[in-house]
Amino acid sequence: MSDPLLSLTPPPKPAAWRRWQRPLLVGMPFTIVNVLLYLLLTPAWIEQMGHWGYVGTFIVAAIANATVIVPVPYFPLIARMGQVFDPMGIILVAAAGSTIGESVAFFVGRAGQATVVDTRLYRWMRRQFHHPWRAALVLFLLAAPPNPAFDVAGLLAGALGLPLRVFLLAVFLGRILRMALFVLVGISFEQIIPYIMV
Repeated sequence: MSDPLLSLTPPPKPAAWRRWQRPLLVGMPFTIVNVLLYLLLTPAWIEQMGHWGYVGTFIVAAIANATVIVPVPYFPLIARMGQVFDPMGIILVAAAGSTIGESVAFFVGRAGQATVVDTRLYRWMRRQFHHPWRAALVLFLLAAPPNPAFDVAGLLAGALGLPLRVFLLAVFLGRILRMALFVLVGISFEQIIPYIMV
């Protein structure tokens, strides 16, 4: 007589849309907040900041990248700042602030305070980080696009004793690309919106 448990059909896989349900529920409010902030931060208001705009950009980028638990929506600020001030200056200042902020995770890892879930991505990064030049390339590639995996990379870089100069240089170069993207999006919106409003 066959075992009745073996004859049971496997449970159905969850629908494809359910896999995207959680990211959408988290991402939608964050996107709405970013759009609202972009609309509230008018160029006229930002122009009143004068040279303090560069200092504010540096501080906001540093704080936004130092926090892991509460995401700080700084993308609209960078986009608007690039419309009002020198785009290259904003890109460099924001990249520097962002790099300083990300170094918090590096120092947490260096102090041995990091707890990282053992995933395939974690194991892959761990193998790469044993080689300084490969580690620098991975950090650069992870630092450029917005992604949550970079926090793990920062913790791991510190925990594995990667030289601080390698970490800072790779992250700074990656963040230049990221901030350039935000500034270019801001400049593009500034040029497109008048045509939409007509």
